[in-house]
Amino acid sequence: MSDIIKVGHLYPMQVNPATLSNSARGQQSAETTKFADVLDGAMLKFSHHAELRMAQRGIKLPSEGLTQISQAVDSAAQKGAKDSLIVYRDIAMIVNVPTRTVVTALDGGQLKSNVFTQIDSAIILN
Repeated sequence: MSDIIKVGHLYPMQVNPATLSNSARGQQSAETTKFADVLDGAMLKFSHHAELRMAQRGIKLPSEGLTQISQAVDSAAQKGAKDSLIVYRDIAMIVNVPTRTVVTALDGGQLKSNVFTQIDSAIILN
């Protein structure tokens, strides 16, 4: 069975703010803010530093890897973690859990004899 999605069903129709009452304006911005918060909270972000390190070290993450890492961040958040070391295959990442931001990334070569500080949890993924 296929559902037909009509324009405006997923996204609210554009409304002229001048035609809204003050209470409707507040409701619209609150709904938009809530949606943005949910979307922002579900996404895994990469800091500029992490992006540079990944490019320099030739680190590429497959989509299933991003999914597993995102789920690991969810688990860490449920347990109250703040900064986690997440090891996925031969890639290690330091992730700030509350902001869901990868702070830095290392490949297998940098993992050996490295000391990780200022973390409160570690997650090893298969």
